[in-house]
Amino acid sequence: MTDVRMPELGESITSGTITKWFKAPGETIVAEEPLFEVSTEKVDAEVPSPFSGTIGEILVVAGTTVDVGTVVATLETSDAPAPPAPAPTSSAVTPAPAASNEIPVPASLATAPVSAAVAAAPDAPTSPVVAQARLDDLLITSPVVRKLVKQLGADASLVHGTGPNGRVTRKDAELIATQSSHHNGAAALTSTQAGFIPFNKTRKVTGDKMVASKAISPHVLSAIEVDYENIERVRRERQDAWKAAEGFTLTYLPFIARALVQTLGEFPLLNASVVPEGVVVHENIDLNIAVDLNFEGLLAPVVRKVRDKRLGAIAREIADLAGRARTKKLQADELSGGTFTISNSGPFGTFMVAPIINQPQVAILSTDGVTRKPVVVTDEFGGEAIAIHSVGMLVLSWDHRAFDGAYAAAFLRALKNTLERHDWRAEF
Repeated sequence: MTDVRMPELGESITSGTITKWFKAPGETIVAEEPLFEVSTEKVDAEVPSPFSGTIGEILVVAGTTVDVGTVVATLETSDAPAPPAPAPTSSAVTPAPAASNEIPVPASLATAPVSAAVAAAPDAPTSPVVAQARLDDLLITSPVVRKLVKQLGADASLVHGTGPNGRVTRKDAELIATQSSHHNGAAALTSTQAGFIPFNKTRKVTGDKMVASKAISPHVLSAIEVDYENIERVRRERQDAWKAAEGFTLTYLPFIARALVQTLGEFPLLNASVVPEGVVVHENIDLNIAVDLNFEGLLAPVVRKVRDKRLGAIAREIADLAGRARTKKLQADELSGGTFTISNSGPFGTFMVAPIINQPQVAILSTDGVTRKPVVVTDEFGGEAIAIHSVGMLVLSWDHRAFDGAYAAAFLRALKNTLERHDWRAEF
């Protein structure tokens, strides 16, 4: 048997919470296949199996926090690669991993909405005596799930286990709880309410940080309109070849990041942090790029030392970090140590977003939607005409403790000039 330990999770991270096991004892696994999911203060990530083999024993149940280096499972390794996991069946219900029953659930979660993929149970008797007998017969491995089912009272008789070997999962109990709340009004919902939705870990951490930032920093908002036509022409020229070679679309974001880096060199007070005695100006420029996690939360991984990186390198790193953020492949160190943040709402067509500063930084830039609209253009002789260009807003939220409005306005003007006048073809 080989021990599987809680891995190093990043600098200053000494422990992690196992939130989910993807395999159960006796199941086979291939090296690098996800074995369990771990959650820390900074990031949720999937931990791959170090070897191929068969799961021996799971020593740490889901929901438990352990130190780095702790043995969490045993693995009977094999010289030959283990066979791949069986493909999902065609049934509408996909069995959940056995250990998923043991994820801690707050009692209030009994009213949370659940996936419609879990089939409704057939009608059953609802007397308390029968319900208790049914509860005793249910295959439940988690005390938390048992408690949740018991709280259903007579409705416990409706619970049907969809997990492996008929185990009752958290979602099985939640489904009945949600149906019951709609029928008996226990949740006291109005016609416009869908139910109680608890904050997930990412949402909770993000919310706490945003509230703290508003309390710490005197936020000021400055905005400027940018003509992206110079960039749009280069994007149109390069887009097909870029996507064929790189596998992803060339958006406005890396152009803005590249121009931002050049401009921050002229305005170092924006690449800084506030401390009690004053402002610390950072030597390196490390950009946090906000990434939406399919509307379930937000992470801001860091593109390191971008001062001397060209547009192509920045675009590749942003795409890589965003992809790994959404698939829980980031390391904790990739979320810390940034010096300036970009929040990118542009793909949704926003006009102007006022972002909240990512502490302890002093500013954050929102890149908003770019649209085709008529603008006044001036030719080389000073003549004016109307043309259709790609135009959008850049919005800067900044900390008034670090500098004043004139400095912020001058920064935005310089950033606008770089975006509009830089030789972008030379970047390729």
